Amino acid sequence: MNKQQLIENIRQKQSFLCVGLDTDIKKIPAHLLDNEDPIFAFNKAIIDATAPYCIAYKPNLAFYESMGVKGWIAFEKTVKYINENYPDQFIIADAKRGDIGNTSAMYARTFFEECELDAVTVAPYMGADSVTPFLGYEGKWVILLALTSNKGSHDFQLTEDKDGEKLFQKVLRKSQEWAGDEQMMYVVGATQGRAFEDIRKIVPNHFLLVPGIGAQGGSLSEVCKYGMTRECGLIVNSSRAIIYADATEDFAAVAAQKAQEVQQEMKQELQNAGIC
Repeated sequence: MNKQQLIENIRQKQSFLCVGLDTDIKKIPAHLLDNEDPIFAFNKAIIDATAPYCIAYKPNLAFYESMGVKGWIAFEKTVKYINENYPDQFIIADAKRGDIGNTSAMYARTFFEECELDAVTVAPYMGADSVTPFLGYEGKWVILLALTSNKGSHDFQLTEDKDGEKLFQKVLRKSQEWAGDEQMMYVVGATQGRAFEDIRKIVPNHFLLVPGIGAQGGSLSEVCKYGMTRECGLIVNSSRAIIYADATEDFAAVAAQKAQEVQQEMKQELQNAGIC
C-alpha cells in the first residue's frame, strides 16, 4: 500500500485507528479455548467487528512467538484473513527487528514475501545496514523506532550530545538519508505530548505510528494538536482498551463499540483539520 492509498483510506473511513492484535491466550474469553485455534478465533472475531472503524491492524509478534509453532500459525492465518477479506487494511508487523545486514534481509523476506505484510517496526540502533534491507520492497514500509512511550525511553532516546541534539532527533535526521516519506514512518509514543512539535520540525510529512492511547493513558486530542499534518500523518494504535474491553461472549460487539467511539473522536479531529 502506498502513501496516497493510505491517505485516501483515512479520508473514506474518517479514521486513523490501528487496532493492536496483542492476543494473549491467558486473556481471551474462556469460551474460545475450546476452539482448535483459539488465538485465530479471537482475532477473526475482533477483525470482523472492528474493520469498519479502523484503517490498520498491528499484530505484536511477541504474543504469537510465545506460543511457538501454534502461535506463528495463528499469526499467519490472521494476516491471510485480513488480506483476503479486508484488503484495504494496512497490516503492521510489530516486530522491532534490526540486526546486521544479512540477518535483516532474512527478516524482510519473512514479513514482506512470506507473510505479505505492509510494514514492519525496526530498531535503528545498528544503523543503516541493519535498516536498508527492509527498504528493498516496493510498496512496503519501515516504521523506525524514534521516541517511545515506555519509562526506559529516557535511558537513551532523550540523551543529548555535546551540541544538544537528542538521540531520537539524530535518528530522525540520519534516517532520512535512507528513505523518504513514501517508505518510512516513525514510532512516537502518545504520551510524549508536545515533543510531537519538535518531531514535526524534522519530519513534517512522514506518517507517525502512535501507540499509547487507551490503556497507556495517551491523549488523542494532544497527539492530533501537535502531530497531525494536512494529510493526517498519523496512525494511532489502541490495543488492550479495544480487544480486552469485555471477556464474555459479547467481547466482539464490545470491541466494535470501543473502536467506533475512537473512530468518532478521530472523525471530529479530521474534520477540525479540514481533512475530511
